[in-house]
Amino acid sequence: MSTIALFGANGTIGSRIRHEALRRGHRVTAVVRDPAKITTTHPDLTVTTGDILDPAAVAAAAKGQDVVVSAVGGGDGPGHVATIRPAAESLVAGLRTLGDTAPRLISVGGAGSLRTPGGTQVWDTEGLPEFLLQIMHAHGDALDFFRSVSDVRWTSLSPAATIEPGERTGSYRTALDELITDAEGTSRITAEDYAVAVLDEIEQPRHLGERFTVGY
Repeated sequence: MSTIALFGANGTIGSRIRHEALRRGHRVTAVVRDPAKITTTHPDLTVTTGDILDPAAVAAAAKGQDVVVSAVGGGDGPGHVATIRPAAESLVAGLRTLGDTAPRLISVGGAGSLRTPGGTQVWDTEGLPEFLLQIMHAHGDALDFFRSVSDVRWTSLSPAATIEPGERTGSYRTALDELITDAEGTSRITAEDYAVAVLDEIEQPRHLGERFTVGY
């Protein structure tokens, strides 16, 4: 079983990654700004305070772990712009200080940069509100940064166009840079099955140094 440092462990996606990891028997250290917000207790869960935008705090949380998972968000559009790429840069900077002992990094990404069946990218869709475009491009900027990194073992996992709480089926499809849609053209994944995909990647790494995506 793996030891996992999980940033953003109390969010919609992060909480489900935390639950999925614990149900599989992994040991999780939830790294959050306010530990009081995590009221769940578990023998394999440790809650600690840490700031993902501080490379020293990242290094401290990551030391001795097998995997670091980032599930941080920024709330609204400007919040994502101020958080997502800076978090990616801080994560990499912190892990670099650990040298050869640095754990793997898996980061929650966005769907905006995925290619649609029509050959465009999701963020080119007409009529998208500005706040959503800001969120999409914040994740795209973080992915661009990750793709410039060769000395840290990273993976970015983009969800389908729609991700929301729902059923855990344990089933999903994967692709690299192409948006996954079903027979009706809908692109979706539940946060629960997204978490399944994260843990599957932790247990059986298939996407080191690249982005991949999941959907039904």
